[in-house]
Amino acid sequence: MKIKDANQVIDIVSKYIDLSVVPFGQDKRSVVRIDTRQPMYGGNGIVYLLQMFDADELINNRIGCFMVFLNKYDQAGFHNHGPRGEEEVYVVMHGEGEYSDKAGEDGKVRTHKITKGSITAVSNEGFHSVQNTTDEPLIIFVITTNKA
Repeated sequence: MKIKDANQVIDIVSKYIDLSVVPFGQDKRSVVRIDTRQPMYGGNGIVYLLQMFDADELINNRIGCFMVFLNKYDQAGFHNHGPRGEEEVYVVMHGEGEYSDKAGEDGKVRTHKITKGSITAVSNEGFHSVQNTTDEPLIIFVITTNKA
């Protein structure tokens, strides 16, 4: 699927999930920014990060975003968040894919099918990767935590 502008990504994702957020003390709103990663951590295709909060609203502005893989085989390649001390929880909102993880760069790769409702978690030292395996968009809500 070829994307012409950021609003097209919002239109597509809005067909599957509600993109509204109500930050504490503020009015209901939608996506504040879309980040495009091509490739993401050496993966395939394009991954869109729909940021739901501004940088100054939360301690970590990546704490709540939608990670969107619009096309089959779009992928976030293996990576970890050790240097930043982050840990992540993924909640699949729509679609199907594969989640892979491994302990360290040379660890044994474990791969799991993920579908709507699946939840995964990775420590800051674990490596992980996600890939869309169907023609439907794979939409994942990402919650990032810091040890600090």
